[in-house]
Amino acid sequence: MAELPRLNGIIRALEQGLPALTAFAPAEIEAALAMSTAKYDGIVFEMEHNPWDVGALRHSLQYLLNRRQIAQSASLAPSVTPLVRIPANGEEKNQWLAKQALDLGAYGIVWPHVSTVDQALNAVAACRYPRLKTAPLPEPAGLRGDGPTAAARYWGLTQPEYYAKADVWPLNPQGEILVVLMIEDVAGIANLRDMLRNVPGIGVILIGEGDLSQELGHPRQYEHPAVLEAMAEVVRTCREHQVAVGHPHVDASNAERILGEGYRFLMAAPTRSYAGLEKARALAGRN
Repeated sequence: MAELPRLNGIIRALEQGLPALTAFAPAEIEAALAMSTAKYDGIVFEMEHNPWDVGALRHSLQYLLNRRQIAQSASLAPSVTPLVRIPANGEEKNQWLAKQALDLGAYGIVWPHVSTVDQALNAVAACRYPRLKTAPLPEPAGLRGDGPTAAARYWGLTQPEYYAKADVWPLNPQGEILVVLMIEDVAGIANLRDMLRNVPGIGVILIGEGDLSQELGHPRQYEHPAVLEAMAEVVRTCREHQVAVGHPHVDASNAERILGEGYRFLMAAPTRSYAGLEKARALAGRN
């Protein structure tokens, strides 16, 4: 089987040492259409605080595709890579939510409120198919059920090609599925080093500064010294383990600081202007 080019644009940016530019958006047709021609690497369909509506997600994934872009690029890689933030917290271990999103064609899952090694292991395992213990990269042992028909079609691959690519990166360097764990509490920060040391396959750590600021007693005071120091600890830990760290609230006022602090997965909230990502794009030399 000939090696296929990189399909996941977020992974492509991270492999090239560039900050990945992404944004939250609701799983709605209008939002998908608006993002389909964006200059960003990815979109995260926000389904944690919005309803879990797989019908709406299916439509959104389809409307995100841009036929002209596909034809002009002569590549199966989508212009904007779709991920999904699922509603279940890490301790709930709801693998079925990840399974349904991946089976529709999502290129990765954002897992909220991951606080322990066991929860991180579950998150990665839920995004992998089972394999023999004698096969390459057997751990974490996969938990994903087998139903690739829609996803393979959405990716534009045969089922054997999809199986070869539907693994987690960077554990599998050829994998196209990105596992993003959200660290949103003090326990998660305390356990982060053990997660990164003991759970291969974590692609990005995304800080949930909203919930973190709540626990620290400074709700949504994102510039409060206690909140900034807790976030800085996450960044330091991720750097030690060479794992990309993400910031969920990038705007024009903080983009330069966030890049300077070492964040590599930059997100804009759906209710804000995307001016922050435009500024970050320029600062990163990605115009």
